[in-house]
Amino acid sequence: MTTTDPMSWAAAGAAVALWLALTLITIAGVIRTRKIERARSEGLAAEAGEGATLVAYASQTGMAEDLARMTARALTDAGQTAMVVSFAELDLFMLKAARRALFVVATTGEGDAPDSAARVVRRVMGEMTTLPDMTYGMLALGDRSYKDYCGFAHAVDGWLKRSGAEPLFDMVEVDDADPDAIRQWQHQLNALTGSNAAADWTPAAYQPWRLEARTLVNPGGPGGEAWRLRLVPVGALPDWRAGDIAEIGVPGPDGGDALAARDYSIASLPSEGGLELLVRLMNHPDGTPGLASGWLAKTAAVGGDVPIRIRTNSGFHGADAKTPIILIGNGTGIAGLRAHLVERPVGSAEAWLMFGERSRAHDAFFDDDLRAWLGDGRLTRLDRTFSRDANDGRYVQALIDEHAETVRIWVDRGAAIYVCGSLEGMATGVHAALERALGSETLITLSEGGRYRRDIY
Repeated sequence: MTTTDPMSWAAAGAAVALWLALTLITIAGVIRTRKIERARSEGLAAEAGEGATLVAYASQTGMAEDLARMTARALTDAGQTAMVVSFAELDLFMLKAARRALFVVATTGEGDAPDSAARVVRRVMGEMTTLPDMTYGMLALGDRSYKDYCGFAHAVDGWLKRSGAEPLFDMVEVDDADPDAIRQWQHQLNALTGSNAAADWTPAAYQPWRLEARTLVNPGGPGGEAWRLRLVPVGALPDWRAGDIAEIGVPGPDGGDALAARDYSIASLPSEGGLELLVRLMNHPDGTPGLASGWLAKTAAVGGDVPIRIRTNSGFHGADAKTPIILIGNGTGIAGLRAHLVERPVGSAEAWLMFGERSRAHDAFFDDDLRAWLGDGRLTRLDRTFSRDANDGRYVQALIDEHAETVRIWVDRGAAIYVCGSLEGMATGVHAALERALGSETLITLSEGGRYRRDIY
C-alpha cells in the first residue's frame, strides 16, 4: 500500500534524517575514539623509543603487574628498551607496532579474564587481525585448583597465533606463584637478551610484623569463626594504599624453612599505625583447619612475628575524593572495603556500602566504625543483609536488585563501583545483579574506564 499524504512523507523523511544523523554521530564518535587511542599509543611508543619490547600485563591482584615490571627491568638492565602497558590500555595499534612482545597474563576464577582486560577481550580479541611481524613470549599465572587452569592466558595465546604472531618459546605456566616456574621465565629472558646478570629473581623479602592483637569478632557465628588481627612492623612502618594486598608467609606443615604465600585484603591504612586483617577460619572436611587461616587464627603467638610483604594492587586502588563510590561485599571481604572508607577524607563525595553476611547478631563486622562514619558523613548510606536471619534470608546481590534505580542514579552521577569478597556465589551473583540494574554494555564500559573494580578470591 502506498500513500500520497504529504504529512506521511514528511514524517518518514524526518525519521530517515534523524537515523542518518544518529548514524553519523556514532561513526564520528568511533573515529574520534580511534584517533585518541592511536595518539596515545604513538605517544607511549615514542616515549619508550623505536624497537622497544612491548611488555603487557593482565593483573587481578597485582602479581602480574609486579612480574611485568621485573621483566621490563631485566630487559633494560641488558641494554634494551621496554614499554610496560596494562591490558586496560592495550590496543591494536600497539600490537601492530610491536615487533617483540612479552605478555604476563593472570587468570581469575574458572578461566576468566582479570577485570582490567575487559577492554582487550571486547575491542581487540573480538576482532580478526593480522600480526605477522610479531614474536612473543607468554607468562601465564594461575591456580591448578581451578578447572580451567591459566584459561585466559591460553585464550590470548590462541588469538595471537591465529593472528599470525610467532611464539618465541613455549608458554611458561606459573601455579600459585611457583618460584621454579618464575625462574624458568627469567631464564627465557636471559636467552633473549644474551645476559646472565641475575641468576634468579628474588621477590621483596618478607618483613617481620608483631602480632599485637587477635580477637574473635563473631563468637557462635553460623558461618565459622572470623578473627580480627592487628599487626605492627618490627621496623619502620611501610606505606600502602586501600586495595593493596598483604602476602603472608605461612610456615609449612612440616615446620621447615619454606613459607607458603597467602594473600589477604588489608583493612587498614598506615595512618592507623598498623595493619589489620579479617581472617575467616577455614576447615577441611575432616575438621582440620586450613594451613594459613589455622595458623593466623589459632597457632601464631600473640606477641610473636608474622612474615609479611605488602604488594601493590593498583587494579583495586580507590577513586579520588570527588568521585562517589558504591562498595559491595560479603563476609571478610568487608576488610578491603573498610580501607577504602578509611582513605576517604571527611567531606568527600558520597559513599554507599552494601554488605551481606549470615547473622546480624554475630556478623555485623566493623559495626562501630561504620556507625561512626555514618555520623561524620564519610559513609552516606549503609545497607546490610543477613542470609541466615529468619526475617531476612537474602544475599548481598538482592540489595542491588532492590535498589537498582538508585544504583543507576549514582552511576549516572559518576560513581565508581568496588566489589570485594568471595568468588563463589557472591562475585558472580553481584555481577549478574549489576548487569540487570545497569545493562551489560554499561558494566563493560565502567570496567574499561576503571569505574568497576573487584578484589575477589
